[in-house]
Amino acid sequence: MLSAVTRRQFQRFRSLRRAWISLLILVAVYLLSLFSEHLANDRPLLLGYEGRLYFPTLNFYSAQTFGGRHKTEADYLALEQSAAFQEKKGWMIFPPIKSGPYRSFLDQPGNPPHPPSSAHWLGTDDSARDVLARLLYGFRTSMSFALALAALATVLGILAGGIQGYLGGRFDLTAQRLIEIWSALPFLYVVILIGSIYGQTFTVLLVVFAIFQWIGLSYYMRGEFYRLKTMTYTQAAAALGASHGRILFRHILPNALNPVVTILPFTLIGGISSLTALDFLGFGLPPPTPSWGEMLQQGLKYLDAPWLALSSILALFTTLLLAGFVGEGARAAFDPKAHNPNP
Repeated sequence: MLSAVTRRQFQRFRSLRRAWISLLILVAVYLLSLFSEHLANDRPLLLGYEGRLYFPTLNFYSAQTFGGRHKTEADYLALEQSAAFQEKKGWMIFPPIKSGPYRSFLDQPGNPPHPPSSAHWLGTDDSARDVLARLLYGFRTSMSFALALAALATVLGILAGGIQGYLGGRFDLTAQRLIEIWSALPFLYVVILIGSIYGQTFTVLLVVFAIFQWIGLSYYMRGEFYRLKTMTYTQAAAALGASHGRILFRHILPNALNPVVTILPFTLIGGISSLTALDFLGFGLPPPTPSWGEMLQQGLKYLDAPWLALSSILALFTTLLLAGFVGEGARAAFDPKAHNPNP
């Protein structure tokens, strides 16, 4: 159960319309992006052929299933136009965006990137892939990465800072010096080194980011645990024989989460921005992974194709702006100093 103070803080956050609406928009768009395969795909949602129903977005079907010669996956866009398929009165229902993030539409007139058209609302990139589809999938990748990073960094920051602040003394001083040394390591070089050894996968980049991202939060948690362990109720619990675990998780941690709530949206912003920057520099996720940073790099390369840069810049700007509004609202609602009449 939430305490009365925490409930008031959440109610205060909901009363901040800009922050609350921004949060709802981000959550709604992210939930939609989780079903990107059903929103943007060159595979149909439902296919009818010879009296049977097929679900290509959920299952693999070879070309032989629909009268083809090969065992490879059917090309549904070509199949839809084939005379044999139409003779057997086959039909397909495609997603709203009739294109996946990896398919190249090289049959378009001219050389890619192609400008926006009725078939490709935001045009195509230098590999003739649909920009809108890659934006949608790129949003899912960026948000999933940032959310996972925020969760890992929060857990590590709470553990490190909490243990330091609770134990104090020489342990705290030694740990603090080690953290300062660790934070001085050049992040980009570490990413390049680990990426060259283990590959630039989603998991590898997430781990590398997480082992650096927790440091800032640990400073706040260290101070909170230092302060809260001297409170009367904490000392009373210790005098009554409460274990260290009970004191930490029952009495200190629930009252030390204000910094976590206020920093979390900005950790999200940092995760999205950092991944985009790494992708832009070529040290992020490997191609052909849909990535906003890779689209920005293409926009810089093809200045005569402004739809590449504009679409990715607007998507990134809007996402970071909404997350910033959420962070601003969280800080206003959960920061006790903002509501303390006697600071």
